[in-house]
Amino acid sequence: MYIQEVSDKKTIRDFLRIPKILYRDDPNWISPLDMEIEKIFNPRTNASFNYGEAARWILVNESGKPVGRIAAFYDKRKAFNNPQSTGGIGFFECINDKEAAFMLFDTAKEWLKGKNMGAMDGPINFGENFFHWGLLVEGYSEPVYGMPYNFPYYRDLFESYGFRTYYEEYSYYRPSDKSYPDRMMRYAEYIAHKEDYSYIHFSFREKEKFINDLVKLYNVIWSEFLTSYTPLKYEDVELLMMSSKRLIDEDFIWLAYYRDDPIAFVVTIPDANQLLKFINGTLNLWNIIKLLFLKRKKAISRARVTIFGVVEAHQRSGVLAALFLQFQKAILKKPNYKSVELAWVGDYNPKMIKVYQQIEATKYKTHITYRYLFDRKAPYQRFTNELQGNEGKDK
Repeated sequence: MYIQEVSDKKTIRDFLRIPKILYRDDPNWISPLDMEIEKIFNPRTNASFNYGEAARWILVNESGKPVGRIAAFYDKRKAFNNPQSTGGIGFFECINDKEAAFMLFDTAKEWLKGKNMGAMDGPINFGENFFHWGLLVEGYSEPVYGMPYNFPYYRDLFESYGFRTYYEEYSYYRPSDKSYPDRMMRYAEYIAHKEDYSYIHFSFREKEKFINDLVKLYNVIWSEFLTSYTPLKYEDVELLMMSSKRLIDEDFIWLAYYRDDPIAFVVTIPDANQLLKFINGTLNLWNIIKLLFLKRKKAISRARVTIFGVVEAHQRSGVLAALFLQFQKAILKKPNYKSVELAWVGDYNPKMIKVYQQIEATKYKTHITYRYLFDRKAPYQRFTNELQGNEGKDK
């Protein structure tokens, strides 16, 4: 077996088709769009390249067949918010062979060492943790859009190499037509009608104001919540919104205001995976027609709350309950939607876990984000929420 860096059209094609080969008999796996993966590794479409680098490799066996892949990257805005400079690995796929997996891990490790990194987290994304984040270890069912799916044996490959759990991520879901507890509904209705509070859903006709308010909120909330957050920019969110315009449901994205100041938001997206599973990652003309037909036929029955948050001054105001009430009313008007997956919550955030339990959401998936220290004698510490005590924020 030998490692080959992704550097031309052929190796890019191999990088994209490796998971399609490995998972071809797995009914749960859904291929992400090839073009979306390539955007992550294109400096023109991924702002993380302004602060770091990325590299990719494939593993080829003796017969010339690609049998594994991995990417490594670092972002200076995040790398140095650790006891040691820390990069990341992601988009790992491999046959069930420790020698093969360890060759891929070694390659990523040596590249990161050459960039003066002292550790690597993985599997993660070269960007924000809304998508492509964590290793699935519990809940092997069809994934919602943006959430990773992998073989169960990957856990053994990571842990045998020496990766250790940095934190766990829990996914919860609720049937979309299931009422919230009566007391909570009455409280949410009361807060929703309080003077000085207002609630507005996203509209592409007013996208400039909405995106500006969303970016402002995100940066305020996460600067209060985590010292290692990466600030959002208007241009990045606009690009994401416009590139996803055919998928976005304006009624599923809400902002709350207090006296015209934005104070909370929730972003929910239809589960595009229920369409993407029919096109195997390729977006040609025929597949675009197929997707549009399926969308009109209302083939999507799930939605995913991608991210939500409340500014610290209003976290105890009940505005989050009122905000979710607006979304609940909106989704009930669309009977094709049967369930909602809530934004994953880290094991370091017991208050949000309690909130999910209070609204009678069901925990059904667990992902793990691992860390590997290059100095094997260095003390290891799991992630803890630096500013824990804040609530009403997760992704």
